[in-house]
Amino acid sequence: MRIAILALQGAFIEHSKMLAQLGVESFEVRQAADWEQPKDALIIPGGESTTMLKLLRELNLLAPVKQAIEDGMPVFGTCAGLILLAKHVVGDVLERISTMDTTVCRNAYGRQLSSFYIESNVKGIDHAVPMTFIRAPYITNVGKDVEVLAEVNGHIVAARQGKQLVTAFHPELNDDLSIHRLFVEMV
Repeated sequence: MRIAILALQGAFIEHSKMLAQLGVESFEVRQAADWEQPKDALIIPGGESTTMLKLLRELNLLAPVKQAIEDGMPVFGTCAGLILLAKHVVGDVLERISTMDTTVCRNAYGRQLSSFYIESNVKGIDHAVPMTFIRAPYITNVGKDVEVLAEVNGHIVAARQGKQLVTAFHPELNDDLSIHRLFVEMV
């Protein structure tokens, strides 16, 4: 198994380290030529979604990434990745990857100073999962084919639709491998 990690901006190295602990090979996608490498899945990390979207367009990666996901490639989006995969973002009309039937509220938990850590349950995982939220979004609405996996304080923070997995938090910033393991099992 070989997983591509979008490495335009954000916490991509941390995802690579988590996958390595699971014995999964990964590589970074920084340009269109990188995208052409053989891969079984994609991770879109946290970071700044507007910057990532701008770079996806400029590097001619937006259309091929979207097409691969629409064709069934498994994808895992954390924080900014969740925003890029959402079909709708409150107050935002920019074209994104938009493959997951969710509505997302950006920076829903506030500014950087409002970042927080909590442990909570995730459907399908038998222990409380560490969750680090940094200027995090949350999902306000899901389509009928979207399975809610976790909620924190009444807000959806993890979901799955087909081969797409998203979290509002950053599992790559903690030592727990369970979310990455869940994704690898999906692949």
